[in-house]
This record gives sequence, C-alpha cells and structure tokens, in this order.
Amino acid sequence: MKRLLVILLVLAISLSGLFAAGYETLEGVITGVSKYGNAATDISEEKAISAGYEAGDMVTLTVGSYTAQAPLGTDYSNVDSGNLVAVLSDEGIEVAINYGSFATVSGAAVGDAITIDMAEKGGYAEEYAVRQLERTDNREDYASDEVFANFRMIDEGNIAPGVLYRSCSPVRGDARAPYADSLAKENGIVTVINLADSEESMKEGLANAPYYSTLAENGNVITLDMGVDFFSPEFTEKLAAGLRFMISHDAPYLIHCNEGKDRAGMTAALLEALSGAAMEEIIADYMESYENYYGVEEGSEQYNVISKIITDFFETMNGRPFPYSMVRTVAEQYTLNTIGLTMDELASLENILQGK
Repeated sequence: MKRLLVILLVLAISLSGLFAAGYETLEGVITGVSKYGNAATDISEEKAISAGYEAGDMVTLTVGSYTAQAPLGTDYSNVDSGNLVAVLSDEGIEVAINYGSFATVSGAAVGDAITIDMAEKGGYAEEYAVRQLERTDNREDYASDEVFANFRMIDEGNIAPGVLYRSCSPVRGDARAPYADSLAKENGIVTVINLADSEESMKEGLANAPYYSTLAENGNVITLDMGVDFFSPEFTEKLAAGLRFMISHDAPYLIHCNEGKDRAGMTAALLEALSGAAMEEIIADYMESYENYYGVEEGSEQYNVISKIITDFFETMNGRPFPYSMVRTVAEQYTLNTIGLTMDELASLENILQGK
C-alpha cells in the first residue's frame, strides 16, 4: 500500500509538471515603475486569462537575471508582507512586493523584457480564497461616517485621548474624502501628517476639502509622498521628517495615507508601541481598518492571516523574533537607530503623545 501511494504521488507530480508546461509563456515589457517599486507590464489581463492563467495560480517571473515564483492575485494583500505577487488588473499585470519594492529587489526598469510561465496551476488557490477582501464605496453600506472614512482616535498604551487620530485621505477626491475632512474639523485637528501625497497631488484635492485646505494654508500639513517599503532609507528619512513635524507642531494630530490602512497603520503601530501599548492592542487597532472596510471578523481565518502583517513588521524591525513584551524597546531602538531621531526628540515625541 505504501509503495502504491509513493507511485501515485510521483505520477501526480509528473502530471502536474506536464500540465504546467502546457501553458504558453506570457511575454511582455515593463512599461512603468511606480514610486512604490511596483512594475507595470504590457501583458494584459485578457491575454493571461485567454491563455489559461487565473488568480490562485503559481507562476514563474523572469526579468533579466532575476527569476522567482509568485502567485497570481488581484491585490497586493493576497500575500504576506515582503512577498512577491503578480496582480491581474484591467490595466495589465503588475508585479509587486507587498510592503516592499519589486524594482529594488529585482533591478527591473522600464523597457526590460519580462516573461511569466505557469509553475503550478491552482497552486495558491486555497490561500488566495482566504485573502479575498470586498468592499463598497457607498456610505449607506457602513454603520457610521467614522467607519466609512476609517476615522478614529488612537489611544492605545499611554497615548492621551484627543491627541492622535488616523483616517483615510481627506484630499484623495473619492467618496470617503469629504467625510474624512468633515470629521477632521469636528475633532479639531490642528496638524496633519500626510504620508501619501506630494505637495502637488495634495493640492489637486484641496478644492473639495475646505477644512484641510485651511490647515494646509496655515502650514500645518506636511506631505511626505512615501512608498510602502517601510525599511528603505527613503521611507525612514521621510518618516523622521514627519515625526519631527509632529514634535514642532500642536496636537491634535491626524495621520493619513490613502486608505488610512497601510502606511498610516504602520506609523500608528510604531507610535502605539512607543507609548507602551501591548502587541494585542496594536494588532487590534491595525485590524480595525480591515473590519471597517471589509468586515473582517476577529477570530476568523482572514483576521489571523492579515494580522500577521503587524507582528512581521516588528520582527523585521528587530531583525529577528522577540518576546512581544519587549515591543516598546524594539520600537524605541528602531526610532533611534534606523529613523534617526535623537534621544531628546524621542522623549519629546513620547511626551506629546501622552499629552504632557
């Protein structure tokens, strides 16, 4: 019986290889590299699907001397942080590293040839199904303006009530932006740390964000135009500028990116850790964005998979796993040694968060 099982396993593997080999190679060119390091290609979604490729397949990507396997998906969040994904979209296949830079890792540049080969049909299908997230942009589908705009006060650890808030972008120009702008006014926001925009892209949305516009005119908004590679020198330099802006300006503060979920989520997590929040509190606040947008329920398989983003964030920050009771120490060392704040700046930041 055991011998029969071995033979069947070998046969299955052989057939799988033949099956994958039966798919044509998708050939294309990298047409653009975003500020996040994502590589856009001219390989259309229609071409990939007509050739038998679909979300949940494992593929082999080749750009120059760089070769790696990745799942085909429909969003960056289809994989863990630091992992490669090929995203199917109406604009063509885009290759990205979730919370990282594909261009930096691979050396890919505009004009480079790229090929995609089937590695394993359906090889990521089960994981892909778990990670599917859906939402609408209709206010009536959400319980409150705050939930719709992903707007909330941050008071984990020793952060004083009314000092720090997070939200989606009030200047993005989408359905949520007016609600975020109104809630910023309602909560008396004085200083804004805009993680997503450049000065130019922010200005495009000011016409429909009257309160935010006043803050910008008064010099109370900093635009950082950050990517999502949280450990790159460019990111940490910009984060240092944002934290120093907080130190030199008055509370209440609003931190936002586009959705208030990723860059804002990681920045909030860092500030919570610096303020003595337990890892459980930090995870709960990060995951509230997924509850607000996608209805992900605590204790579900989706919740457990996605929440790993935060623990991975701090473990990468530390360089290795650590007892979560030491999360404040890890955050302080990262702030001093990687972001580059001084001891006095760190003390000032911790004091203002505590309302002192």
